Amino acid sequence: MRNVRAVFNDPAAGEQPVAPSDEALFAPDTPIRMVHADVTAMMVGGISALLLQMLHPHALRGVLDHSTFRSDLHGRLRRTARFIAVTTYGHRDDAEKSIARVNAIHRTVTGHLPDGTPYSATEPSVLAWVHLAEATCFLDAHLRYVRPAMPRRDRDIYFAQFAEIARRLHADPVPTTEDEARDMMREMRGDLEGSADARKVAAEILSPRGQSGAALAVQPLLAAAAVDLLPNFAISMLGLRRPLLSALPVRAGTFAMGRTLRWAFGSQQRK
Repeated sequence: MRNVRAVFNDPAAGEQPVAPSDEALFAPDTPIRMVHADVTAMMVGGISALLLQMLHPHALRGVLDHSTFRSDLHGRLRRTARFIAVTTYGHRDDAEKSIARVNAIHRTVTGHLPDGTPYSATEPSVLAWVHLAEATCFLDAHLRYVRPAMPRRDRDIYFAQFAEIARRLHADPVPTTEDEARDMMREMRGDLEGSADARKVAAEILSPRGQSGAALAVQPLLAAAAVDLLPNFAISMLGLRRPLLSALPVRAGTFAMGRTLRWAFGSQQRK
């Protein structure tokens, strides 16, 4: 359990698991809190979303120029997971502070693409793609590994709730229903590029350096599940291969991991 919790919290920085608050931005037992609650689905969805995000040249260059993901992918994923946890479950004041910190960081992320085009992490359309990738991948992972029969109404509510965070981060446009999200995914494909850099980053995300212990043991399974979750166009653009004969074992293994972690976290909470 300690190793699993360390994926989302940095003990060296004094971080503790985010305690659910009755004064959060979102009420208990609403779709966003249910989708973001499952550890395994969120890990799979998070890796898949990161792969999708790298297809946008501006998002990719921002990561290459300003992120430490190459030396600390674990840290990058942990910070993202903690942001999701605080804004979903934490007290609304803590959520707003976390959003303000991210907005401040975004203002420092500027530069130029190889062709000289300027980029900024405050660009609403780039933020929209980052949000869209996360929202669709988190929900798709939840549907595959946790609640396949999640009603359409709940799926739409999920997008509407997550849109509240995206707007506070100044993303625009922001989908508020599943249909809007799927349409937006199609419309934004013209902004994407399967560049050599995007493919290189994807390879590094799927086979990160410096992993050890439990992380090293589960990484291949999570990576395969993340690729399996990607839409066909992203598989092609990133030069990846979708698991074929291994797809069923990957899904079965990921499902079993999710069931085990749900039991483990539930047992921990009951003690």
